[in-house]
Amino acid sequence: MVIDRTGLAEFLRRRRESLQPEDVGLPRGRRRRTNGLRREEVAFLCHMSTDYYARLERERGPQPSEQMIASIAQGLHLSLDERDHLFRLAGHTPPPRGADSEHISPGLLRILDRLYDTPAEIVTELGETLRQTPPAVALTGDLTVFSGPARSLGYRWFTDPATRRLYAPEDHAFLTRMFVSGLRGVATLRGPGSRAAHYVELLLAQSEEFRQVWNDHEVGIRPDEVKHFVHPEVGALELNCQTLLDPDQSHILIVYTANPGSESYERLQLLSVIGPQALR
Repeated sequence: MVIDRTGLAEFLRRRRESLQPEDVGLPRGRRRRTNGLRREEVAFLCHMSTDYYARLERERGPQPSEQMIASIAQGLHLSLDERDHLFRLAGHTPPPRGADSEHISPGLLRILDRLYDTPAEIVTELGETLRQTPPAVALTGDLTVFSGPARSLGYRWFTDPATRRLYAPEDHAFLTRMFVSGLRGVATLRGPGSRAAHYVELLLAQSEEFRQVWNDHEVGIRPDEVKHFVHPEVGALELNCQTLLDPDQSHILIVYTANPGSESYERLQLLSVIGPQALR
């Protein structure tokens, strides 16, 4: 496929002009004369330099990579159809849809953008964190930095002892069974050759604890609505966990809240002031 520089530039410009700062979780600010988003705001959302993005709108520069196009599609809150169109304009084959896709739907992103003062994250069916709000980073650390199988919380649970420190010890046994049960369900659903099946193979080879629990053949163990965290700065937190599922992409929005007036509520407020530096 060949890049359509004119079509790409026009499409990017139209999508940028159709968005307002509040649509993507950005402050509007004063003295705003630009129709839609500024180029520097799009560049910020897409994790690239303003100069690089500007060159795309001006039909200049090298052909953007698939990774760069995926980042632009997410930053501009494109739908799946719009994402696929963008890939084709850039001269690339669109990535697959469904459970293996990491493109978050615009609707789910809009909800997350409005939860700027609440711990919330979007994860895949394998517990791979795709996006977090700043309070969520303060609560659990930046979970988007992991790569490979370690992106999955369930995988880290059995391979990285530090993962368990944030969770109350009395919950560890249940969480162990829950992670194994959940992975078994996804691996069965997606079948041989899936990423879930690959994680099962890795964990069977690496973790005796995983092997023992796997042999129990438990299925259908659901997460508790209340989760107990042990934060190194603010201490114990008892948080309610609410979820919203995007069935098309198998992405889950998880929101953590505390009962107003409770000790956990006060500690969560303190955590929002402290920020994420405590877990660096």
